[in-house]
Amino acid sequence: MASRPDNGDQRDWVGIAIKALSPVVSVILAVLISSVIILAFGKDPVAAFSALIQGSFGSMNYLGETFLSAVPLMFTGLAVAYGFRSGLFNIGAEGQLFMGGLAGAFLGVIMGGMSAFIAVPTILIAGAAAGAAWAFIPAILKAKVGAHEVITTMMFSYIARYFVSWMVTGPLKAPGPIPQTNLIGAGAVLPKIAAVFPALQMGRAHMGLLIAVGCAVLMWFILKYTTTGYESRAVGFNPLAAQTGGVSIAATTVKALCISGALAGLAGVVEVMGVQGRIFDTFSSGFGFTGIAVALLAKNNPIAVIPAAILFGALSAGSSLMQLEANVSLKVVSIIQALIIFFVATEPFVSDWILKRRREAATHAE
Repeated sequence: MASRPDNGDQRDWVGIAIKALSPVVSVILAVLISSVIILAFGKDPVAAFSALIQGSFGSMNYLGETFLSAVPLMFTGLAVAYGFRSGLFNIGAEGQLFMGGLAGAFLGVIMGGMSAFIAVPTILIAGAAAGAAWAFIPAILKAKVGAHEVITTMMFSYIARYFVSWMVTGPLKAPGPIPQTNLIGAGAVLPKIAAVFPALQMGRAHMGLLIAVGCAVLMWFILKYTTTGYESRAVGFNPLAAQTGGVSIAATTVKALCISGALAGLAGVVEVMGVQGRIFDTFSSGFGFTGIAVALLAKNNPIAVIPAAILFGALSAGSSLMQLEANVSLKVVSIIQALIIFFVATEPFVSDWILKRRREAATHAE
């Protein structure tokens, strides 16, 4: 008689299936519930989502706008995801983004007249370093005195936000009434994708997209195949066991939070070099906080951050056409994002419920 499959194997496969499908199911449920809300206000949900898709992917130019919105979310999503994998909740990506952007704006003016082959990589590295430096003090506080990183990184976000506000209204303010820095020089600008690949006429989309995708692949490789990644995953999974195995929790915490900060800093500097050309008082529209949602949807997988960021970028890019053609409020996009996060967050409860039902069914079968 054939042997029955091991219950442990069944649980593993069920858990894997739920984790793989939950982001897709979450998006579908969010769209369905949003459709009901749109219908309740007397609007056509089919027309609304058709316009949303058209405004996101309907042409090369619209696709470029989607990628443009997705690039900073890839970086901040990676920043949050790497922290999560290390057992850290870096809620301060917004502040680290601001500091990276400030470094890019400052050096972009100074080095803008130099060759792009020198200026661009130098400024990118400086932006990443600024983000890492802004995460360093919360990392030290976490490692040495146990200060919770949620509190410290959040507080440092406020400090960064108001520090940048002071800089663009004071020491680095450009001439004129608007609180902003001077435009960066031509040598510090990230080239457009259309300029490098003429066949891809994607409007304002820039080469920061390839940098973000490259960083996602690099983070996946680091987590999977390097000692640093192994230590981060070990501390994130079970700090006590990792310490017993010889891993320094304090050193790993500092490294992980600084890597997370560097990725968030890249979001800021790439936004300056690829889109804005300067930094100003309302520089970010919450990229650091939306990055948390991106990481949650991606299940903290660096590769999965790419499509998750594109999804959120598409929602942002297509919302204007949805409002214009279907007369549906932009707030619907916020509702969709919130619902996605809600359903992703319920995945552990759904998983436990399914496994419990399966155990009960197996018990009755015996």
